[in-house]
Amino acid sequence: MVFRESETVELKEAVTDEIKKEIIAFANCDGGRLYIGVQDDGTVVGLDDPDHVSLQISNMVRDSIKPDVTMFLHYETIEEDGREIIAVDVQRGTDRPYYLIKKGMQPAGVYVRQGYSAVPATDAAIRRMIKETDGDCFESLRCLNQELTFEAAKKEFQLRNIDFDSAKMRTLKLIDRDDLYTNLALLLSDQCSHKIKAAVFQGTDQTVFKNRREFTGSLLKQMNEVYDFIDFHNQTRATIRKLLRTDVRDYPQIAVREALLNLLVHREYSFSASALISIFTDRIEFVSIGGLVPGIDLEDIMVGISVCRNQNLANVFYRLQLIEAYGTGISKIMKAYEGMKEKPLIETTKNAFKIILPNVNAKYETGETSLLREAPAVSFDVRAEKVLSDREEKVLEYAISHGAITRNDVTKLLDVSVSTASRVIRELVKSNLLKQSGKARNTRYTIVK
Repeated sequence: MVFRESETVELKEAVTDEIKKEIIAFANCDGGRLYIGVQDDGTVVGLDDPDHVSLQISNMVRDSIKPDVTMFLHYETIEEDGREIIAVDVQRGTDRPYYLIKKGMQPAGVYVRQGYSAVPATDAAIRRMIKETDGDCFESLRCLNQELTFEAAKKEFQLRNIDFDSAKMRTLKLIDRDDLYTNLALLLSDQCSHKIKAAVFQGTDQTVFKNRREFTGSLLKQMNEVYDFIDFHNQTRATIRKLLRTDVRDYPQIAVREALLNLLVHREYSFSASALISIFTDRIEFVSIGGLVPGIDLEDIMVGISVCRNQNLANVFYRLQLIEAYGTGISKIMKAYEGMKEKPLIETTKNAFKIILPNVNAKYETGETSLLREAPAVSFDVRAEKVLSDREEKVLEYAISHGAITRNDVTKLLDVSVSTASRVIRELVKSNLLKQSGKARNTRYTIVK
C-alpha cells in the first residue's frame, strides 16, 4: 500500500498534539483518514503498542475537543510491511464547528482542512458553520465567546428571588445540550456587544444635541440604565384646579416602560447596529433594529397579534415579570394615552420598527390647549427647564445610578478642584435638580423627585 498525504489523508509518525488539530479539521470539513505510524514521506515505521495508541488518541479527543466528536471516529489496526499502524477514520461532524477547549470557539481553536494542512478557520467560516448547524435563530446559536460573566443578570434574578444557577440557565436555554453558551447567554452577559444609543435634542429635530449616552453591557443592565435616563428627562407638570393638584409626566411611565421593553425583546440581534432612543421637546422615538416578523403586518400588531422574534429572550423577561405572556405591550402603550388628543405612532420599514410617544405636556410651551380632557385653571412646571452642561449631566447621571452623590464624588468624577465641584453642585441645587441632606462630612445630594 502506498501512503501519500492529500486533502483527505494525513500521515503521522507518532501521537502528538497536532493530531487534535487534524481531527478537528477533518470533522469540520468533509472528513478524512489519519494514519499513525507512517512518516510524512510515506515510510511505514509502525507502532509498538497500537491498542495503547488508540486509547491515547481517544482520551485526547474526549478531553480536548468540543463538542463531543468521539462518535464520528473509527479506529482500525492495520498490518503493513510487517508493522502495525493505526488508521483513524474521521467523519464530517453534525455539531460543527469543533474546537480545542483551551482555545475556545475562535480561529485559534477551530481548524479546517485547506489543501494538505489543517489551518485556523476564519471568523466568517466559524459563523457559517454555526448557522449551518444551529439554523437561523440568532438567540439559539452557539456563542463565539464562551468566556461570559453574568453579574448584572444575577442581580435581576436575585431581586425576584429566582435562582440563576446552571440548571436554570439550561432551562432558559442560555446553555445548550453541549454545555455551551448560546447567543441568548451573550445578550444577558456582562460582555454583551449590542448597544443602545440615547440622545436628548433641543427642539423638535436633530440639529442641536443637549445630551447623549451610550449604554452597554447586559441587556438587563441596559434596561435599567436607559429607563433611569429617560425618567430623568421625563419632566412633571403640575395642574391645579381650586385646591386639587394633579401631576402629569411628559410621557406616561407605563408607555415608556412598554416601549423600552419592546425595543429590547423584539430587536433583531443578528444585526450589529445600535438601537436608538431620541428625546425631543414634543416626543420620544424608540427605533429598534429589525422590521416586522415575516407574515405579520402593522394592522396585525395593532389588533393585538404578536409573533416574537426572540422567543427565548421573551421567556426570560416573562420569568422576571417584566412582560406578560401575551403580546399586550402595544395595547398598554395606546391605553396609556387614552383620552388624550395626540396618540402614539408606530412606523415600520423592512429593517426597523419605530414607536413614537408624544409629549402630553408639549403644547403648554406654545400656549395651546391642554392635551388632557379638561384644561386646568393653573399650570406650572415642577422642575424648571434648564439646559445642562456636560459636567452637570455627568453629576446628575451619577446621582441617579448611585442614589446620591457627594462633593468628593464630584471632584473625582469631573477631575476638578473642590471649589469647582462645589460650584457645579450649587448650580444644580439652585435649579431644584439636587437636594442636600446631612451636614459636614455626611453631606449628600440626591435627585429631586
